[in-house]
Amino acid sequence: MYLCPCLRLKIMPKAKSSVEIKNRRASFDYEFIETFQAGIVLTGTEIKSIRAGKASLVDAFCYFSGNELYVKNMHVAEYWWGSWGKHDPRRDRKLLLSRKELNKLQRAVKEKGLTIVGVKLYVADNGYAKLLIALARGKKEYDKRASIKEKDLRREMERL
Repeated sequence: MYLCPCLRLKIMPKAKSSVEIKNRRASFDYEFIETFQAGIVLTGTEIKSIRAGKASLVDAFCYFSGNELYVKNMHVAEYWWGSWGKHDPRRDRKLLLSRKELNKLQRAVKEKGLTIVGVKLYVADNGYAKLLIALARGKKEYDKRASIKEKDLRREMERL
């Protein structure tokens, strides 16, 4: 808390948001090559649901339509207090990235075996919802077994 010199008011700093929705399955199914932070175009009831923690990234992936990037299958539950302005929970949502990042991703996705997946949805310090997306390559069955074995070894070492 500090005083504003011009108005002599006590101003409280903004509270940190604890909303963080992760796609835990993505790290098991995919090997992340590079991550990007993207803004999302949302309606009023969608951002309220996200701030309440009512969203899911299970099966969420990104695709290009023209030169714009969209996220598909991201579920944002209907806002309980919303009335006439309710949204479709599974609608495609536009992602906001710089043109340079979009061009880089578009070139990479044309390469065989690469896709873009949603990793984490969170509310930034400024109050906007952000989606952490990753350029990813699918893991084979033996890669998944190796990652399980590595996780078990790490857990065993922490116990000792």
